[in-house]
Amino acid sequence: MLGLVKYDRGVSSAELRDVPDPKVLPGHVIIEVAACGICGTDLHILADEYPSKPPVVLGHEFSGTIAEVGPEVTRFRPGDRVVSIPFFRTCGRCRFCLTGHWNLCPERVTAGSGVNGGFARYVLMPERNLFRIPDHTDLSTAALTEPLACCVRAVVEETRVAAGDVAMVLGPGPIGLLAMQVAQANGARAIVCGTSQDAFRLDLARSLGAEGIVNVEKEDLGTLLRERTRGEGADIVLECSGATSAVMMGIQMLRRRGQFTQIGLFGKPLQADLDQIVYKEIWMHGSFSSSWTSWKKALELIDQRRIQLAPLVSDRLSLSQWQMGFEKCRRKEGMKVLLSPTLKGP
Repeated sequence: MLGLVKYDRGVSSAELRDVPDPKVLPGHVIIEVAACGICGTDLHILADEYPSKPPVVLGHEFSGTIAEVGPEVTRFRPGDRVVSIPFFRTCGRCRFCLTGHWNLCPERVTAGSGVNGGFARYVLMPERNLFRIPDHTDLSTAALTEPLACCVRAVVEETRVAAGDVAMVLGPGPIGLLAMQVAQANGARAIVCGTSQDAFRLDLARSLGAEGIVNVEKEDLGTLLRERTRGEGADIVLECSGATSAVMMGIQMLRRRGQFTQIGLFGKPLQADLDQIVYKEIWMHGSFSSSWTSWKKALELIDQRRIQLAPLVSDRLSLSQWQMGFEKCRRKEGMKVLLSPTLKGP
């Protein structure tokens, strides 16, 4: 089968290659991939800014149909529509595994960086990782469950969102707009911030129910926040852009004893005025990837139709168009770009 392979270190070391079809193992299933989303982490992997173990098939945001089940699989059968937590292997012994924080296991191996992932026709995953897709959800669109689960972890499990809170979302990309929707589903009032380059994304945020949208290059964010918060500042900042300037702005606009949750990756060190964290007694959080509980909550939100995934899908491309898809993501020319191994190229 063809797969998008990161075959070596270096920024240009990825291409479509013939790779062996996976062989089923006890307790595992083989999934025929319907779609796999291009994530910011994939861009960082290509740039050697995120750890990977080449040669490896990229892609961890996938959905599909079970093609084959191995011995000892009891809950699923061929034909089931599924999504999967991407953690292929964890130690099961460390304090993080034992407390449900598989994402922090020092021995964690993840599909798309440590073992072959979803930018191929088939992918092998453990049965324990699988969740069924709600019947009313399009199979390809369900690939957004993985980033949604990451946002649920960040917004619900790592941040204490209360009804009426003003949540400022920095970065209106797919993660930002999913985080916005999760915050709103938990009673928060969302203000989404971006730049002139994000004009269509800000418009999409408005259509998805954002209470306010701000182009920080043209509008005074401080004035809007003072009006909406009686001069106190935002209760919560969800930083989804991975931009140093956004961190500084978020700290400035956050109220005293507010919560700042970092979701976006920078790919490099940054400088920030951390004294403000002390002066304002800011609660700083980092949120990495997802948890089993955040997947369960994400699928419940999808099933209850409280989250809109389809409007975030801007492109559905074949594997042969992967370079176009990655370039769209780099240039912020779309929202969520999906690659499908079953689509034929131009």
